[in-house]
Amino acid sequence: QVPVTESGGGLVQAGGSLRLSCATSVRTSSIDTMAWFLQAPGKELEFVARIKWNAGNTDYADFVKGRFSISRDYAMNTMYLQMNNLKPEDKAVYYCYRRDAVTTNEAVKQFDYWGQGTQVNVSS
Repeated sequence: QVPVTESGGGLVQAGGSLRLSCATSVRTSSIDTMAWFLQAPGKELEFVARIKWNAGNTDYADFVKGRFSISRDYAMNTMYLQMNNLKPEDKAVYYCYRRDAVTTNEAVKQFDYWGQGTQVNVSS
């Protein structure tokens, strides 16, 4: 089993900030991409941001651009999501996602792993 563990959620007032962390281990040389998703109450899972593990390229959902920043500590195998100017609509469970790419017999196989989620609550 590949551990993917989120932390850093909590309660914050609107306009405040939180930093989420996602720690992983085991076969980290196979990591291709890590990302954050969220699931708001009664809604489907939604993409927030992703980072290419080796190159560090990032991509964001439009609704977080300018407010959230994804980063990673390559040596510590940890990904972060710095969330600034939080809004009540950002309230959700935030999930860490890891995609591995493994080359075997000239074919690339992908393996997906998810964390258990961390709750973010934003009061108005």
